Amino acid sequence: MKRNRLSLAAAGFLAALAFGSGMAEASGVLTIGRREDSTTFDPIKTAQNIDFWVFSNVYDVLVRVDKTGTKLEPGLAESWTISPDGLVYTFKMRDAKFSDGSPITAGDAAFSLLRIRDDEGSLWADSYKVVKTAVATDPKTLVVTLVTPSAPFLSTLAMPGVSILSEAAMKKMGAEAYAENPVASGAFTVKEWLRGDKVVLAKNPNFWEAGRVSLDGVEWIAIPDDNTRMLKVQAGEIDSAIFVPFSRIAELQQDKNLKVQLDPSTREDHLLINHEHGKLADVRVREAIDYAIDKKAIVDAVTFGIGQVANSFIPAGALYHFGDNLQRPYDPEKAKALLAEAGATGLTLNYVVNAGDAVDEQIAVLLQQQLAKAGITANLQKVDPSQSWDMLVSGDYDISVMYWTNDILDPDQKTTFVVGHDTNMNYMTRYNNPKVKDLVAAARIEQDPAKREAMYIEIQKLSKADVHWIDLYYSPYRNVSRANIDNFYQNPLGRFFLEDVVKN
Repeated sequence: MKRNRLSLAAAGFLAALAFGSGMAEASGVLTIGRREDSTTFDPIKTAQNIDFWVFSNVYDVLVRVDKTGTKLEPGLAESWTISPDGLVYTFKMRDAKFSDGSPITAGDAAFSLLRIRDDEGSLWADSYKVVKTAVATDPKTLVVTLVTPSAPFLSTLAMPGVSILSEAAMKKMGAEAYAENPVASGAFTVKEWLRGDKVVLAKNPNFWEAGRVSLDGVEWIAIPDDNTRMLKVQAGEIDSAIFVPFSRIAELQQDKNLKVQLDPSTREDHLLINHEHGKLADVRVREAIDYAIDKKAIVDAVTFGIGQVANSFIPAGALYHFGDNLQRPYDPEKAKALLAEAGATGLTLNYVVNAGDAVDEQIAVLLQQQLAKAGITANLQKVDPSQSWDMLVSGDYDISVMYWTNDILDPDQKTTFVVGHDTNMNYMTRYNNPKVKDLVAAARIEQDPAKREAMYIEIQKLSKADVHWIDLYYSPYRNVSRANIDNFYQNPLGRFFLEDVVKN
């Protein structure tokens, strides 16, 4: 939910936004409208952007991804060395404090790393099983020994899920209490969380880069309906809003009181398929669905040409993206023939749709119409976005359009989550291919870039042949802010650098 995908021009532009380290003057509270409320502040127990994008400014990580989204830089670890055999990483911690004033130590880093690997509730355990030991040899030195060399290991340390937590506070408060009222290691603290309404953040005076932070605080406000969210930012009731509907971009760009941000992203929208539901277990049926969908028509109608048709779960421009991956053409007659061959003529599907999401609802209507031409009935079940994730987890769906943005530079994270047979049931699709699983594990430890690229190309080919899901389109991040807000943007991995936002 990373690789090297920005153009040099875009990278240079984003890098130019970087602020100096002088003391910033307070500039009030930034209000941001979003679709959904947060679900947790326990980093290991979520894979959702609604959580990651908020607590990336509440927690800090050992190693960060820079503003351009193309390289790693020091975070709470100010430096590191790697042994010649690639097995031992030694990190030197910088002088930093948690929001409660206690020092952030190598012991806290070791605790956080082992917790994401070992905790039964961790959604990311598989990505960290490569860690053999994590030991604080002194308060400022963390030594991590791996089971085997791992090409993506440093990148995985920048993932929001492995944010650095206070071991002492976690053990004193308990995990559930910590997830509601966390001790922060980042730029902001959680002042208040009104479930279903908003998360209120306050500037963390103990943040090691507190002088960089201009805002007094941030309010993330849940406004599920896209049009309502846009009207509120137009009226000045909120300072900014994310997930601008494609249909509103041109209009909002003409408003001199607003700034529309279309930032380079790793976003991919796709159609999830529940492989364990009836005829969907048959690859011919999944192929039929793919042939029945006119992706170009969706891109034209829904994204107004801003998006591009997707051909792989690894996004275009990303590390090891396979540009020549299979793209099944729109062919409803072939879809009918495959369904007949599979004994699935008259197929009916339960299609879970995020209610209030203008883009998702428009896609749903188009897909329903396209599938109907192939003889497939899609019954649309509109649910609150806060419910759809749980439905995916429980398998209470046949198909559903969702999206993903990468959280690390390396393709291992998404590949593991989507086709690597991890604890998330391959993004809830229940896709099962042991050969792909083995390739994912092998690619993680392959040190030769050329061999590794070949492995990822094969993974993309195999998973596409299996129709693990249906790739729809890639698109930029779409956000809007009032004209008096400066530096409100996302890097390609989705991180908002709210520590640099200025409200004039």
